[in-house]
Amino acid sequence: MFKQAFQKSIETKQKCLQQGFTNLETMGEAISVSIKAGGKLMICGNGGSAADAQHLVAELLIRLRPKVDRAPLAAMTLAQDTSTITACANDYSFDQLFARNLKAFARSGDCLLGISTSGNSENVRRALEEAKTLNVKSFSFLGSGGGACLGVSELSFVVPSDDTASIQEAHIVAGHALMQYIEEKVCGV
Repeated sequence: MFKQAFQKSIETKQKCLQQGFTNLETMGEAISVSIKAGGKLMICGNGGSAADAQHLVAELLIRLRPKVDRAPLAAMTLAQDTSTITACANDYSFDQLFARNLKAFARSGDCLLGISTSGNSENVRRALEEAKTLNVKSFSFLGSGGGACLGVSELSFVVPSDDTASIQEAHIVAGHALMQYIEEKVCGV
């Protein structure tokens, strides 16, 4: 079982290597330009993807690499807190959570990264749609062929797998690489 889990993860990452990383580089460039101009990166996702969103935000706010001491970079997650999440779910709909928070916090020129393992998270899809109306650049990390979110954001990184664990593992590798790219571009470190 354990060997199979590692082999599946490695196979998924091999497929990612084969498809290339042009979209990730373009995302990193756009996010870096936004942050340099006073903008911010907002990230959203559900479940494990929400944890990844918080994790990646922390890499920019605090630091990614222990030997690189730099100023904090502007980033936030759109899953604010349990009170906000449950109020939105009760008073409106869970499907509106990220789009509502995006409306509150986004400014023209900011960037949004939506993460959805299935590609079918309705609240992520709605946030990506809302980004268009707010002049916010939108990007996505997806799996399972991209699902309903594919084509909604300006650029997507789609992990070529249907296995949840393998998709999430590839997303965090891509996320760490993206955060390092941003850190290097913005801070020159």
